[in-house]
Amino acid sequence: MGSGIFAGDLVFLLFALISIAAAAQGGGGGGGAARELWCVAKNNAEDAALQSALDWTCGPGGADCGPIQNGGPCYDGSDLQRTASYAFNDYYLKHGPSDENCNFANTAALTSLNPSHHKCKFPSSLSSGKGNYSGAEGAGPGSANMSGSVSGSIARYFDVSSLAIHLLFAIALIL
Repeated sequence: MGSGIFAGDLVFLLFALISIAAAAQGGGGGGGAARELWCVAKNNAEDAALQSALDWTCGPGGADCGPIQNGGPCYDGSDLQRTASYAFNDYYLKHGPSDENCNFANTAALTSLNPSHHKCKFPSSLSSGKGNYSGAEGAGPGSANMSGSVSGSIARYFDVSSLAIHLLFAIALIL
């Protein structure tokens, strides 16, 4: 082989790249630090869509909306975004922290910035004690179809597997 690269070096490079990719994506079966996450209303969501999602979340969605009722520690009649955020976060934690449980017709998103304010304390994904949830309920009115979705860990597995296959083909072409 005239390139000066030995097959053993290529195998080492392959495993190093796969390990780096897995670590960067949080794969590999654990060891990475968990992040606190909250489900909050998007700041660019329209009020009508937020109100509809809030009504569903506090009704059929089963979120505990007591704290956002008049007199509650999270009540703010002038800020629909804060009000919806509390309800969305409660639903998200009750049904298992996942992207699918923080959609609400695309009016919500996950954040690592704590939305708690004054006396209103938002529990996070780390304080909820909930594990993975695999129920079939939607994440609000008009939410995305979840029947074809995959969990984050499976998606990461396929990302790393795809990378490994591409690297193997590249090595085969070099050799």
